[in-house]
Amino acid sequence: MTEIGRDILLLDPFSGISGDMFLGLAIDLGVDPDRLGKELEKLPVSGWSLSARREKRCGIDGLRALVATEEEHAHRTWPIIRDLLENSPLQAAARDLALRIFRRIAEAEARIHGVDISEVHFHEVGALDSIIDIAGAAVALDLLGQPKVFCRPLPFSRGAVLCAHGSYPLPAPATLEILKGVPMTDSPLRHELVTPTGAAIVAEIADFDPPPDFIPVRIGYGAGQRDLAEQPNLLRGILGKMAVAPPQRDRTTVIETDLDDVNPEWLGPLMDRLLEQGALDVSYSPLQMKKGRPGIRITVLAAPEKTAQLSRTLLLNTSAIGVRTHDTRRWKLRREVHSITTPLGQAEVKVIYDGEELLRVTPEYESCRRLAESSGRPLPESYRIVAAEANKQFFPS
Repeated sequence: MTEIGRDILLLDPFSGISGDMFLGLAIDLGVDPDRLGKELEKLPVSGWSLSARREKRCGIDGLRALVATEEEHAHRTWPIIRDLLENSPLQAAARDLALRIFRRIAEAEARIHGVDISEVHFHEVGALDSIIDIAGAAVALDLLGQPKVFCRPLPFSRGAVLCAHGSYPLPAPATLEILKGVPMTDSPLRHELVTPTGAAIVAEIADFDPPPDFIPVRIGYGAGQRDLAEQPNLLRGILGKMAVAPPQRDRTTVIETDLDDVNPEWLGPLMDRLLEQGALDVSYSPLQMKKGRPGIRITVLAAPEKTAQLSRTLLLNTSAIGVRTHDTRRWKLRREVHSITTPLGQAEVKVIYDGEELLRVTPEYESCRRLAESSGRPLPESYRIVAAEANKQFFPS
């Protein structure tokens, strides 16, 4: 039999997704609601309570999570939400995920309203129950053991929803902005099936490619607030074990500009500066540009939150008067950086895994360069010595 691998969570949002539906699903899949509540009590907010009860939707039993709050009229901004979470003693993984979910909502609201992200005022999503929903989803995923999450297409419903600014078509503008790039399927229902909170949670945590082969272990249902006449208002989740762990995947941004008048002497320092500021990769490619002029394309791969800073560095340190960006995803093998002792001194090596299987170990350039300079040996020899020592330590015969 194939060796069982990492946990997988497959979301089936046939009736959509909201923050409370995800919380109900997580509890139905085994998250202890008392432990979840104790973790959420670490947040510097008060006047709320979390409970759960079983309810039926079209004859199917599901779990309803209820977040009760005292009446409040606070319209929190993104900086307020960010500071609230950053200064909380939540576990690091849960805190960082909650921040990414809220940032995704803030970026969508900023684009819709044409304002800077720091000026975004959360209305419904900034309310206390939404804070608990989003932080709760992050904590619940951590308590589930951080399974690899996959999701089927989301329903694209019809009709309108009443928001703080008036009546909006469904899906609500913020929801639709959040779901750019996410597979959706037409739904005839005239209800808000996907809320902004639910959209942000699933867009941040889930992969929408078909899941790998897996063995179902537990099935849960998170109940929505409405009892729809047309179909069960439930979020179904299947918790299982993957037979083979897929490569890791993350979101990145590609920043590019094409130039035919840049001084080539600027390019070396530019690459160093971009990498120092957190670029994941920088490359230069030759181009044939208009009027037959030779040119160069500068391509920068970055985490989304680094896009503005790195774009500004490109504009200020080249002849560019504009850059273009697009979001993408990448598959990658898991890697760790370790420090090892070699005959030449301490060196860092990159240890690369496929799931839990160790594939290879590669020396880091800066360590090898430093050891070559300090020992007076050629750089290729420094590489060979570090690689040989790494192989002895990580692949003992």
